[in-house]
Amino acid sequence: MKMLRSGLIRYSMALALMLAAGAAPAADLLQLKAAFIYRFAQLTQWPPPPAREFTYCVAGDAELQEALRALTQNLAGGSRIVALNEPPRAGQCQLLVLGNGVRGDLRRWLEALGDEPVLVVGENPESFRNGAVIGLVMEPNGLAFRINQTESRRRGLAISYQMLKLAREVK
Repeated sequence: MKMLRSGLIRYSMALALMLAAGAAPAADLLQLKAAFIYRFAQLTQWPPPPAREFTYCVAGDAELQEALRALTQNLAGGSRIVALNEPPRAGQCQLLVLGNGVRGDLRRWLEALGDEPVLVVGENPESFRNGAVIGLVMEPNGLAFRINQTESRRRGLAISYQMLKLAREVK
């Protein structure tokens, strides 16, 4: 497992460098986003009891859903990738990615979740400012993320110190 993690970190870093240099195609950006999301799940602690099967949910980004499915299918441990079209089913997730396709409906998704312990990852800066736990955003120097620590605590989630150190911004 340790080798898998270090390999994933090296892969993520190599893709980040390619993106910063402007050399990575869109498929590599999707793989990088999927790797970030996978690491977010590894570096977050949920309240007990632990789920038997970890559920990643993706709304508004079918391509990212497929990239996440491709990444997780070869890894040990039980996980599911679920596509969501409507907010009421979001409570079944441990991690929910809100893609740009749901940008205008962010408030509706968050209201449907209530206080559920769901790690909400938004793919734009507005999501971070408007209630998502993590905002995953493309910047001129590559992919970055911001963490809303207040929201993570409200949801009963504990984000690792490692991730907090790497975030572009923590509020």
